[in-house]
Amino acid sequence: MVADVGHITVSEKALHKIASLREEGNLTDDYFIRVSVKGGGCSGLSYNLDFDNEQKPGDQEFINDGIKVICDLKSFLYLAGTELDFSDGLNGKGFNFINPNASRTCGCGESFAV
Repeated sequence: MVADVGHITVSEKALHKIASLREEGNLTDDYFIRVSVKGGGCSGLSYNLDFDNEQKPGDQEFINDGIKVICDLKSFLYLAGTELDFSDGLNGKGFNFINPNASRTCGCGESFAV
Protein backbone atom coordinates (compact mmCIF):
# COMPACT_ATOMS: atom_id res chain seq x y z
CA MET A 1 0.00 0.00 0.00
CA VAL A 2 1.40 3.38 -0.99
CA ALA A 3 0.77 6.04 1.64
CA ASP A 4 -0.93 9.25 0.59
CA VAL A 5 1.36 12.10 1.65
CA GLY A 6 -1.62 14.08 2.92
CA HIS A 7 -2.92 11.40 5.27
CA ILE A 8 -2.08 8.93 7.98
CA THR A 9 -3.19 5.47 6.90
CA VAL A 10 -3.69 2.23 8.79
CA SER A 11 -2.82 -1.23 7.41
CA GLU A 12 -5.35 -4.05 7.43
CA LYS A 13 -3.46 -5.87 10.24
CA ALA A 14 -3.38 -2.71 12.36
CA LEU A 15 -7.11 -2.11 11.77
CA HIS A 16 -7.90 -5.60 13.08
CA LYS A 17 -5.63 -5.19 16.11
CA ILE A 18 -7.13 -1.78 16.97
CA ALA A 19 -10.66 -3.22 16.77
CA SER A 20 -9.57 -6.14 18.97
CA LEU A 21 -7.96 -3.85 21.58
CA ARG A 22 -11.01 -1.59 21.62
CA GLU A 23 -13.22 -4.63 22.25
CA GLU A 24 -10.92 -6.04 24.96
CA GLY A 25 -10.91 -2.68 26.75
CA ASN A 26 -14.70 -2.31 26.42
CA LEU A 27 -14.16 1.01 24.66
CA THR A 28 -17.13 2.51 22.84
CA ASP A 29 -17.06 3.74 19.26
CA ASP A 30 -16.39 7.30 20.44
CA TYR A 31 -12.80 6.24 21.26
CA PHE A 32 -10.30 6.79 18.48
CA ILE A 33 -6.57 6.32 17.96
CA ARG A 34 -4.40 9.33 18.78
CA VAL A 35 -0.93 9.35 17.24
CA SER A 36 1.68 11.94 18.09
CA VAL A 37 5.37 12.71 18.07
CA LYS A 38 7.36 13.78 21.12
CA GLY A 39 10.98 14.75 21.65
CA GLY A 40 13.14 11.93 23.00
CA GLY A 41 14.14 8.40 22.16
CA CYS A 42 17.35 7.08 20.64
CA SER A 43 17.01 9.11 17.43
CA GLY A 44 15.56 12.36 18.77
CA LEU A 45 11.80 11.97 18.21
CA SER A 46 9.52 9.21 19.45
CA TYR A 47 6.09 7.98 18.42
CA ASN A 48 3.13 7.89 20.77
CA LEU A 49 -0.03 5.85 20.16
CA ASP A 50 -3.04 5.62 22.46
CA PHE A 51 -6.84 5.56 22.62
CA ASP A 52 -8.55 8.90 23.29
CA ASN A 53 -12.09 10.25 23.17
CA GLU A 54 -11.50 14.02 23.24
CA GLN A 55 -10.61 15.97 20.13
CA LYS A 56 -8.72 19.22 20.55
CA PRO A 57 -8.72 22.35 18.38
CA GLY A 58 -6.36 21.92 15.44
CA ASP A 59 -6.46 18.10 15.50
CA GLN A 60 -6.20 16.43 12.09
CA GLU A 61 -8.69 13.60 11.50
CA PHE A 62 -8.34 10.58 9.21
CA ILE A 63 -10.84 7.74 8.80
CA ASN A 64 -9.55 4.29 7.78
CA ASP A 65 -12.28 1.66 7.31
CA GLY A 66 -14.30 3.09 10.19
CA ILE A 67 -11.30 3.59 12.50
CA LYS A 68 -10.67 7.25 13.31
CA VAL A 69 -7.06 8.38 13.66
CA ILE A 70 -6.42 11.79 15.22
CA CYS A 71 -3.14 13.70 15.21
CA ASP A 72 -2.27 17.15 16.50
CA LEU A 73 -1.09 19.56 13.82
CA LYS A 74 2.53 19.77 15.06
CA SER A 75 2.90 15.98 15.04
CA PHE A 76 1.24 15.75 11.63
CA LEU A 77 4.10 17.77 10.15
CA TYR A 78 6.33 14.77 10.98
CA LEU A 79 3.74 12.06 10.26
CA ALA A 80 2.20 13.12 6.92
CA GLY A 81 2.15 10.07 4.64
CA THR A 82 2.83 7.62 7.48
CA GLU A 83 1.23 4.19 7.62
CA LEU A 84 0.46 2.59 10.96
CA ASP A 85 1.11 -1.16 10.70
CA PHE A 86 0.99 -4.09 13.11
CA SER A 87 3.37 -7.04 13.21
CA ASP A 88 2.75 -10.25 15.09
CA GLY A 89 5.75 -12.14 13.75
CA LEU A 90 8.64 -13.83 15.49
CA ASN A 91 10.94 -10.82 15.06
CA GLY A 92 8.78 -8.56 17.15
CA LYS A 93 5.18 -7.88 17.94
CA GLY A 94 3.48 -4.52 18.02
CA PHE A 95 2.55 -1.41 16.11
CA ASN A 96 5.03 0.06 13.64
CA PHE A 97 5.12 3.46 11.99
CA ILE A 98 6.17 3.37 8.33
CA ASN A 99 7.18 7.00 8.05
CA PRO A 100 8.47 8.34 4.71
CA ASN A 101 9.67 11.50 6.48
CA ALA A 102 12.11 9.68 8.77
CA SER A 103 15.71 9.96 7.62
CA ARG A 104 16.88 7.61 10.38
CA THR A 105 15.12 5.22 12.75
CA CYS A 106 16.44 3.40 15.77
CA GLY A 107 16.64 -0.37 16.07
CA CYS A 108 13.57 -0.59 18.28
CA GLY A 109 11.47 1.33 15.74
CA GLU A 110 10.04 3.63 18.39
CA SER A 111 12.06 6.73 17.55
CA PHE A 112 13.25 8.52 14.45
CA ALA A 113 14.98 11.61 13.08
CA VAL A 114 14.08 13.86 10.15
